[in-house]
Amino acid sequence: MSSKKLGRLVILSSPSGGGKTSICRKLLTSTRKRSGWTFSVSYTTRARRKGEREGREYYFIDDAKFQELVSRDFFAEHFKVHLYNYGTPRHPIDSARRSGGVMLLDVDVQGAARLKQAYPDAIAIFILPPSAVALKKRLHRRGTETKEQLALRFRNATKEMQSFRDYGFDYAVINDDLKTAVQKVLAVIEAHPCRIERLDEEQLAKLAR
Repeated sequence: MSSKKLGRLVILSSPSGGGKTSICRKLLTSTRKRSGWTFSVSYTTRARRKGEREGREYYFIDDAKFQELVSRDFFAEHFKVHLYNYGTPRHPIDSARRSGGVMLLDVDVQGAARLKQAYPDAIAIFILPPSAVALKKRLHRRGTETKEQLALRFRNATKEMQSFRDYGFDYAVINDDLKTAVQKVLAVIEAHPCRIERLDEEQLAKLAR
């Protein structure tokens, strides 16, 4: 039986506009990035925004195709968020775990909770904006939603910020400055295996001999 350790899953979640996607990008392009890091590309039924690329930010599909994938148990988790469906494919997660690498997942809080249930050893990090006012400014600055869509996203974001402790996150990082937030997330990922409950049982057994 192989003694190779499973790869690590790192779940990043935040209210819309909190900065989780920007942090993922920085982690993946950083010169400090270790080999074997990958990004889980989700599927969504929302329209592609300016600057987004098929297969990079998301796979963009229609509702019929999304429901077909649901029926095939294609997703590790899926939810309807802000009027659109989002789903995390199962196969890339399983491949990353077998390979021993690190996979970053950029998902909403409901998806994060479901993934944490399915993969209890995953590192779940909630990204917080410095304030509700700052979050509202970020959402307006994006210029990608209508007034009604912005209002819905902000209402949902407010609820998530008030109740994120209920979703099973291991850590929370305030994204006031992007560079600092990236450094803190990286520190969490590197330090997580040192938590007492994460210590390798085989290594501990050697200490008792």
